Amino acid sequence: MTEQLQLDMGLIRISDDVVSKIAGMAALETPGIAAMSGGLSEGWAKRLSGKNVQKGVTVEVGQLEAAIDLRIIVLYETPIHEVCRMLQQNVREAVESMTGLKIVEVNVKVENVAFKDDEV
Repeated sequence: MTEQLQLDMGLIRISDDVVSKIAGMAALETPGIAAMSGGLSEGWAKRLSGKNVQKGVTVEVGQLEAAIDLRIIVLYETPIHEVCRMLQQNVREAVESMTGLKIVEVNVKVENVAFKDDEV
């Protein structure tokens, strides 16, 4: 789906992929996040459809609002609840400021913990 805003000067469309990419980049810039987690189903979707799916990010974009689901891997010894709250705030601010959409929720699923020496 593509976000469409009707303005006096014309129509603006914001792709789900754009929202997903902004959210993913904001997530990776959050301290304590080791990586995004693609999960098994996303790997299959890439292979079957050939479509470039944004790793660890799912978005639902409506007329003026969006909801974002993130699957992440956190660094070991970081307070997970604090990292996740900061992640929610960073993603919300980045997407809202760049797109003008109201973010109704940012759901976070911690799927793994990584050590600093781990390759994620």
